[in-house]
Amino acid sequence: MTAQRIDHRSAECQAVNGVLARVGDKWSVLIIVLLGDGPKRFNEIKRMVGGISQRMLTLTLRGLERDGLVTRTIFPTIPPRVDYELTALGHSLWAAVEPLALWARAHVPDVQKAQGKFDKKPKA
Repeated sequence: MTAQRIDHRSAECQAVNGVLARVGDKWSVLIIVLLGDGPKRFNEIKRMVGGISQRMLTLTLRGLERDGLVTRTIFPTIPPRVDYELTALGHSLWAAVEPLALWARAHVPDVQKAQGKFDKKPKA
């Protein structure tokens, strides 16, 4: 296989960068993984994520909705109930990131051990 020269300033490359920035941010992948097993309400997602502010969760969900990965359904109850759910596109992303999430869960001890070993090295 030969390496292709990529113009990183091209419109295609910039578009791919935008998509990767969305799915690679601090919260989006976690939210995609959490929604993989079905719709969730805003506060349920907030409790499950932990450490995310209400504003950041709102912005992240809005971005995921804008990108076509999540749908937002408002139910006419008092107070209004809002559910978030993966779209077909979101499910295809979930299928790609779920193995990464499983790998991360399985290897947390290995990474922590490596970090501890690294941190004990004398600073150069």
